[in-house]
Amino acid sequence: MHLVSIAMYATSQPLADATAELWSFLRRTLSQAGLEDLPETLDQSIPYDEAWLRPDLLFSQTCGYPFASRLRGKVRLVATPVYGHPGCDGPLMRSFILVRKDSPLNSLEDLRGTTAAINSPDSNSGSNLFRAAVAPLARNGRFFSRIIETGSHGGSIAAVIEGRANSAAIDCITYANIRRFGPEDVEGLRIIAETPKGPGLPFITSGYAPDERIRLLRRALAAAIEEPSLAAARATLGLIGFSVLSEADYEPLLSLAGDALPQLRA
Repeated sequence: MHLVSIAMYATSQPLADATAELWSFLRRTLSQAGLEDLPETLDQSIPYDEAWLRPDLLFSQTCGYPFASRLRGKVRLVATPVYGHPGCDGPLMRSFILVRKDSPLNSLEDLRGTTAAINSPDSNSGSNLFRAAVAPLARNGRFFSRIIETGSHGGSIAAVIEGRANSAAIDCITYANIRRFGPEDVEGLRIIAETPKGPGLPFITSGYAPDERIRLLRRALAAAIEEPSLAAARATLGLIGFSVLSEADYEPLLSLAGDALPQLRA
């Protein structure tokens, strides 16, 4: 049985339900095309990042920076979703830098010497793009006085709300999802800046996948965008299309990290 894990934007029940509906359609379409051993439901047992390198992986979604830095050559790129949320630009996305509403901080420059929250050091939206935003303002390779790692975008938002951090970078898709399905979580926050943009979270399959599987997956995704019965699910996900990017399109994320890495350290 193939492994299918789509967990990156499924943190609230409406998103989880819409993602499950999307997979149900993809499964039917792939089955009709002759692909076998398709799971009926999405995997909930394996941590999302452990699914990426499984040899039985059929379909998953990863973060752009891990894809560029350590997954290229080990997985195959299928497509990059296009979301219609504010801050998205085709398959490109950016992060919003958030502070408390009552914070005196109003610009990137104001963040100098403060505490930043990041979800993970290898997160493109929560760390890499954040680095790129503050890098031009660094002095002697330093900018923030302290950095705390929270483990998730929700954790970073909580850290800012609770005063444990002064700012955090939250990708525009996650931010839009929270605004729609958990607005109380960001009610006390405001945006003071946007990060540079980069390619969004790609869908991947196993590095062992043949070319025919890639074609079938891309055709199924294209069909999902046109399917009338998926209109409500697409609206819930904010999904408006898919783009087929190359591995080279993700390489600039490594340049951002290389150029900006020293500037985010404490």
